[in-house]
Amino acid sequence: MAEYLSKEKVRDIFKEYGASEADTGSARGQVALFTYRIKGLSDHLQKNKKDHSCRRTLLALVGKRKRLLNFIAKRDINEYRELIDKLGLRK
Repeated sequence: MAEYLSKEKVRDIFKEYGASEADTGSARGQVALFTYRIKGLSDHLQKNKKDHSCRRTLLALVGKRKRLLNFIAKRDINEYRELIDKLGLRK
């Protein structure tokens, strides 16, 4: 199965993308966290093609990230553009 995130890594992600490290509810921080988890699951699925439960989790995370990105885009398009550039999405 894919690696679990340490508390320090989660704290660093929210410190960089959220308002603060304790602000775990911000949409920007959640999108960054989902992106990190999606990368880890994608790497895992490259090696383990038959892990269908992991594939289902990956698809669920992609859907959640998409909904949050749509929310951010509707609220503030400049914030959305900055975030996708910083995370390296939509190449």
